[in-house]
Amino acid sequence: MTLNEFTGGPITLVEAEKLTQSFREMFPNQAKAFFMGSLNIQAILDQENCIGIRIYNGYNDVDKCLNPILVGVDKDGKDMTNGLIMDRMRSCPTECDPNSPLVS
Repeated sequence: MTLNEFTGGPITLVEAEKLTQSFREMFPNQAKAFFMGSLNIQAILDQENCIGIRIYNGYNDVDKCLNPILVGVDKDGKDMTNGLIMDRMRSCPTECDPNSPLVS
């Protein structure tokens, strides 16, 4: 399957709840979620020839926690490693929506 601007898609809240609950059960001591501002996400997408974002799983050895990395992807499915690579996201906890069904 070729990557393009339409890769991925919506899921239901029920599906999302099941996925996040399964993650929390398997990894109870890891961050539940991460937040990055729209301007940083848009900066990746605004790179010439960028069709989307790949999210790599990283691990911070100092803080002992997951550390996702975002990088743009070009039309050939190649990481745009000569462009913007982002992390420094805020994690949940502590930056959470306490009323979200995806957190509890």
